Amino acid sequence: MRIIKVTNVEQFAAKILPKQPQNNKTIVESILKDVKKNGDTAIKKYEKKFSGANIFSLRLSQTEIKNAYSKVSKTELSALRLAKARLEKTESIIKSLLKNKTINNVGIKISKKFVPIESVGCYIPGGLARYPSSVIMSVVPAKIAGVKRIVVVSPPNSDGKIDPLTIVSADICGAHEIYKTGGVQSIAALSFGTKSIPKVDKIVGPGGSFVTTAKSMISDQTGIDMLAGPTELGIMADNSANPKFVALDLISQAEHSNDTFCYLITTSEKIAKSVNKIVSELIPKIKRGKIAQSSLKNNGFIGICKTNSDMIKLANLLAPEHLQIMTKNSESMASKITSSGLVLIGNNTPSSASDYILGSNHILPTNGFGKIRGSLSVLDFIKVNTQITSSKKSLSKISKHLEILTNAEGFTNHFEAVRGRLNWKKIGLKKKLKNLVQ
Repeated sequence: MRIIKVTNVEQFAAKILPKQPQNNKTIVESILKDVKKNGDTAIKKYEKKFSGANIFSLRLSQTEIKNAYSKVSKTELSALRLAKARLEKTESIIKSLLKNKTINNVGIKISKKFVPIESVGCYIPGGLARYPSSVIMSVVPAKIAGVKRIVVVSPPNSDGKIDPLTIVSADICGAHEIYKTGGVQSIAALSFGTKSIPKVDKIVGPGGSFVTTAKSMISDQTGIDMLAGPTELGIMADNSANPKFVALDLISQAEHSNDTFCYLITTSEKIAKSVNKIVSELIPKIKRGKIAQSSLKNNGFIGICKTNSDMIKLANLLAPEHLQIMTKNSESMASKITSSGLVLIGNNTPSSASDYILGSNHILPTNGFGKIRGSLSVLDFIKVNTQITSSKKSLSKISKHLEILTNAEGFTNHFEAVRGRLNWKKIGLKKKLKNLVQ
């Protein structure tokens, strides 16, 4: 890993951020248009093209779901259920804070109700890999929110099958439908709808660059959670940190893919050199070592800052998906972090554990979006429903101010809609008097 002395935090942050790959929007757009026009036929064509799978029925049958359980061990099932229970507890507490409220203001009643989205699609990466943990992270919050229709899509392998762990996770978490499709074609199906896959109101879940581009391109008509990129891990550490722990944590996230962004920020040159040495020693001995080595060599760095304040400033500018704080005063340092997707405090809170079973969600903002949002949660599956009731008396009290504001903006007919109501009885009385005279 590169060891760099940070003299100017702002300039360093601007230069060190990895350049985002140019997504092939032309390919994504052509697939989206094809699925929109040709539906299931196009989906099956792309599954054959990308995975080699011949898909006859896109939706998993109850028999297929039942058979998946026979391929999952009791220990695996127990681990899945524990991870599910941990996240359920967290999300249930968040939901319990959302209380319906009614506000009365001079005769005007405003009701605020928290209601679930009707339908969501959860994208689960697959094909050559398995991500049952991502099923838990996306389906559980939707279930706790009360979403009526939860759809899971995941790319099949060359045999046309989804990994059994993924299927079982979706089933125990409460997914209503599971489909054997992935990539851009699955995003198109969820957004536009096909004969087999009715469209959804919102799409959530992590995916590769093509899936992310597809989510971006359909977001003008279908809701999405976020545009998540490759995994990011920033670690802030001082002399009190165990360099072996730091090295292991960097490798744990770097093993995801060649394009992860994992780095150490420290004030200690000693820690910097120790971590770098341990990483170099471990890489040749571990599984997925080539992936981790490529990522840490091309994208990773160790930044040596002058002060703790500079470390905090740099972390906030980079806004990593995960930020681990392994310092003497970790709680104090954490209180000054405003932009990371998830902050993990202390020497025994590794990001790898949070990816699975600590009770937090691992679907997190990347590419600096931690500055504006946090992890996927029950909040992503709930909308605020507002209802207002006003009386003629309350309209009368604010009519002068309404007239001033509508005239100021040039929308005079806005006020006429109010004036008509206020003068209704007066106009009716005049007509009656006129008829009597005649």
